[in-house]
Amino acid sequence: MNRDIMEGNWKQIEGDVKARWGKLTDDQLDVISGNREKLVGQIQESYGVGRDEAEKQIREFETSTDR
Repeated sequence: MNRDIMEGNWKQIEGDVKARWGKLTDDQLDVISGNREKLVGQIQESYGVGRDEAEKQIREFETSTDR
């Protein structure tokens, strides 16, 4: 999955994102709205990880989600 697919299919993958990062609230997911940079920031904030770790987690998510 690439960035365009994430943004374009956000409503379809939102549940997968919530399952992977359960600390993210529905309000946060609404704000993210498929924007990868916002997702990185919210993961950093909610999980207390650095940018590199958040990016790594998203890359792993993108490669494991066949959409």
